Amino acid sequence: MSSPDIASILENSRELDRLRKHQEEVLVGINKLHKKLQATPEVVEKPGDSSLSRLKSLYIQAKDLSEREVAISSSLLSQLDTFLPSGPPGQQRRKMDGTDQKKKRMKSDSDVSRISPSMRSHIEACVGLKDEQVAARVTSDAEKDEWFVVKVINFDEKTKEFEVLDEEPGDDEEGGVQRKYKLPASCIIPFPKRIDPSSTQEFPAGRHVLAVYPGTTALYKATVISTPRKRKSDEYLLEFDDDEEDGALPQRTVPFHKVVPLPEGHRQ
Repeated sequence: MSSPDIASILENSRELDRLRKHQEEVLVGINKLHKKLQATPEVVEKPGDSSLSRLKSLYIQAKDLSEREVAISSSLLSQLDTFLPSGPPGQQRRKMDGTDQKKKRMKSDSDVSRISPSMRSHIEACVGLKDEQVAARVTSDAEKDEWFVVKVINFDEKTKEFEVLDEEPGDDEEGGVQRKYKLPASCIIPFPKRIDPSSTQEFPAGRHVLAVYPGTTALYKATVISTPRKRKSDEYLLEFDDDEEDGALPQRTVPFHKVVPLPEGHRQ
């Protein structure tokens, strides 16, 4: 593993820590409002009271932070999958006797009650993606990764797999019939929420990202030329790799909610 790869993993780990601290702050705010409303529920009927709108805003922040945690956790999983070696072929496995099997069952039963708060938050965020559009790596071979916009149908908490639907498959794929896939969390990246641009991470100019190519449902590697904040709009100005026209790379606009972090080790 090279130094840049380690640095990227450590940066994602630090970002997870920052997110969790922010989540704790938001949770404290939610709990304070809950106590206030439980103690004096009539306050919401007073003219000018903003308790409910503030509570809604905090819930939106909490949901966005959870989904951001899913995205970074998925990126970390992809990074670690790239570098962790698989077991050697033909590796011998010790045959479990009755006692071992009993211990394994006991451990599985107790695991449910020992799920950490952060893992529970991660699972809830995954479940919350149902019916949402996400970026998904549906194919991966020795040469390239293919990412598409898909709709989440379900998240299985036991297998930790997403069931997704490719709503707009290419014309050359089984006559354009919609296809379903079962994918691990490492193959899923949630899109930013279009309703709240201010709470979304903005990628700086020069950063490599994964973005939906205009007019398609496919995502490709691109370089940020200008940010929504600088452009005073909701769109990035991007240059897509391998998008050459007349000897130059055209600059294309893409909505901020169709741009996600470039996964580590992406092949195109």
